[in-house]
Amino acid sequence: MPHFKYLIIGGGMTADSASAGIRQVDPDGSIGLVSAESHPPYDRPPLSKGMWKGKPLEKIFRQKGEDVQVYLGRSVVSIDSEGKRVEDDQGEGYSYDKLLLATGGTPRKLPFGGEDIIYFRTLDDFKRLHELSEGKAKFAVIGGGFIGSEIASALANRDQEVIMAFPEEGIGSLIFPPDLALFLNDYYRQNGVEVLAGELVSGIERRGDKLALKTKSGQEHLVDHVVAGIGILPNTSLAEAADIRVENGILVDKYMRTNKAEIYAAGDVANFYSPELDMRLRVEHEDNALTSGRIAGRNMAGEAVPYEHLSMFYSDLFELGYEAVGELNPKLETYSDWQEPHQKGVVYYLDEGRVRGVLLWNVWDQVDQARDLIADPGPFSATDLKGRLPE
Repeated sequence: MPHFKYLIIGGGMTADSASAGIRQVDPDGSIGLVSAESHPPYDRPPLSKGMWKGKPLEKIFRQKGEDVQVYLGRSVVSIDSEGKRVEDDQGEGYSYDKLLLATGGTPRKLPFGGEDIIYFRTLDDFKRLHELSEGKAKFAVIGGGFIGSEIASALANRDQEVIMAFPEEGIGSLIFPPDLALFLNDYYRQNGVEVLAGELVSGIERRGDKLALKTKSGQEHLVDHVVAGIGILPNTSLAEAADIRVENGILVDKYMRTNKAEIYAAGDVANFYSPELDMRLRVEHEDNALTSGRIAGRNMAGEAVPYEHLSMFYSDLFELGYEAVGELNPKLETYSDWQEPHQKGVVYYLDEGRVRGVLLWNVWDQVDQARDLIADPGPFSATDLKGRLPE
């Protein structure tokens, strides 16, 4: 049985960043990485962004050090926290001194459609969808959130016929104020996407070489391919079986430690406390994956660095783009400071005069200033915030 001073379960950005964090503190300790994927660690955001604009495949792979032993195509099926060992689905065992759970998440799936639906998450999913879009076809995209909006944009930019269906009132309704979400509906229509807002997909039926997408309201649309981006579920079953505390992800303290000695968690699967927002969060974005992974790695190697980073996220929607930080909850009070309505400006999310989140809509290089605003107890009014960013 191979033994590692540091063993990482997972093969994504978090796992790679954790190994780099370990090396910053411990240049010599052995590192093992067990990944269910068949590819070495790679950047995930380009799968729905840059790679549709021609970014070379080889550019997404992260620079994995040769001193990390990587086991690909293997899923860990059990953790023995007392014996400090794990076992994979091929019957191979691994022992460790410190263990990191960077198990990420699995796409939510619909109770119908089976293999006819592409749940967009991995490099293999990208390859499959990109190949399908080489010829002219009609695509249905289910979901109006991050993945759905980016994939619909990417396919439309490749001159594909695209239908986009989601139950919310507007694209991005779960994070944008209503006026901006409704603007995006029209903006996508202007870019050739048929937007079915407020439509819950209720079934998919194969009709020869076509797929019939049915909605709860009784609509039916014949398409060639169906893609779904309806969120992910954190991969916590392995932790639960090992009596590691789980609640909307794996619960960790400020040092990314679980309730089990020498076991840490980071990335999409980790539920951590944010001192800036005074709440627990589970964040599914690149900045959190990289930063929490690096800090978890450093702490596994002997440091005691608290994770207090307020991560940012970003997206590209045709010719529009944004960066955001904090709590983007449209149920909060919002104030939009537009330089040009819905084209360029800043949206502030407030709770009793305190800024909780900032959306930088086609406004760049202001994330740090946005973080400073969130850290400031205020109180702030619309008058205080008008023209505040960009400085």
